[in-house]
Amino acid sequence: MTHKPEDALEELILPENLLPLGSVLGQGITPLDVSMILARIFRVQHAEVALLRLEGGLLKFVFPEHLRTTGAIPISSKAIAAHTALSKKAEIFNNFARVKHASIFETIKPVGVETTETPSHLEPIQKLMSVPILDQQQAVLGVIQISRKGLDPRYTQDFSREDLHDLEIAAGVLAVSPVMRAE
Repeated sequence: MTHKPEDALEELILPENLLPLGSVLGQGITPLDVSMILARIFRVQHAEVALLRLEGGLLKFVFPEHLRTTGAIPISSKAIAAHTALSKKAEIFNNFARVKHASIFETIKPVGVETTETPSHLEPIQKLMSVPILDQQQAVLGVIQISRKGLDPRYTQDFSREDLHDLEIAAGVLAVSPVMRAE
């Protein structure tokens, strides 16, 4: 008897707050659709959701759209996403602004965005959750990160252990979503 990826999810019963994730399994779902669902679940802006796919030793952005063509993160780098992929462990950083990290992707603005004031996408990341997306054989497919941006960490809500657990469940759903399949 063979198991299709969909079979694994039929057995999964999502908690009520994660029920909207069921729609990420449908054909025609886009990375933007996924980010909007995750943003609603975790009470963040959709631009605070990052979805990366592992391809040939590089983590490539699937979302946000404007980062798809700006580069990739080598799995051998010191980036948080690379560490998440290598360790296969979920992490919360409620003091992320103080964590040494390359902020290059935080400074890239989407095309067509005016910079008359500090737009929210240019605010520094204050809080971050980073979770590996693993297939049924525990191979890394990618990484999902949810952040909270702001000018001052005191005004951004901490992520909880429950949030991290919910993101791990979301990563399991994304593992069989068409969005994570190579394009």
